[in-house]
Amino acid sequence: MPRRTRNSPPSRSGARALLLGATLFLTAVTVAAAHDLFLKPTRFFAPENSEVRVRVLNGTFTKSENSIARNRLADASVLTPVRRVALDTAEWSVVGDTSTFHVHTRGAGTYIIGASTRPSVIALSADDFNLYLKDDGIPDILEARKQAGELGKPAKERYHKHVKAMLQVGTTRSNHYATALGYPAEIVPMENPYSLSSGASLRVKTLVDGKPVGNQLVVYGGLTAADAGIEAKNVRSDAQGVATIPLSTAGTWYIKFIHMVKVPRDTVDYESKWASLTFQVR
Repeated sequence: MPRRTRNSPPSRSGARALLLGATLFLTAVTVAAAHDLFLKPTRFFAPENSEVRVRVLNGTFTKSENSIARNRLADASVLTPVRRVALDTAEWSVVGDTSTFHVHTRGAGTYIIGASTRPSVIALSADDFNLYLKDDGIPDILEARKQAGELGKPAKERYHKHVKAMLQVGTTRSNHYATALGYPAEIVPMENPYSLSSGASLRVKTLVDGKPVGNQLVVYGGLTAADAGIEAKNVRSDAQGVATIPLSTAGTWYIKFIHMVKVPRDTVDYESKWASLTFQVR
């Protein structure tokens, strides 16, 4: 078999392999842009003075497809009934496609676990960007592109994600559940989910840069107590930025939204801020 010199063109099979590799890489990048991000404790009800392992799901609510590196964190903290505590990032572990960390509980109450990522930038082809807008619940931007005749334009997007989980420690509910963590995008419950039961409704505020966002598309779903899927549905926030989520069954629930705006005179075309909240209903 002849040896190819450094400056020789690749063989036909080699060229096909390179093309396939590049295609797979670009596809992986495209898919990565559309990953949801959730915090999912191994248990949502925990005793006092215990340790709770939290999985960071970067993909779907049931499977992580990519880990989140420690250096991407802008914040990782826990709001306890007493104070807000910064998480020890040394405990942020990355194994394969999943990141995990541990929360150490103290006294009884409703804890809020939060994580916020630094902005990242991605460039997408027109078709990939349009499909992402359609599939991930950003119909307003898709319609705006259509009305402006921009469906054929590629897009460069700056995105960052801000996620929370609620943990009930002991039997005492605490009233700081509605405290915002100050993230660029955030879902803040107006009632304590752990004071509700299946069949009730939960009102949440949709905040972007600390301000309520009206007419924001909010998606909710999850898993039943038997680990069957809860069908994903959506609702719009009202003029005060409040969305009402019907908790139709016991199980583990998520609520999420993506707020995207066009940003003229910038190095990117769009900026998106993602938020999610997870909790359990008994």
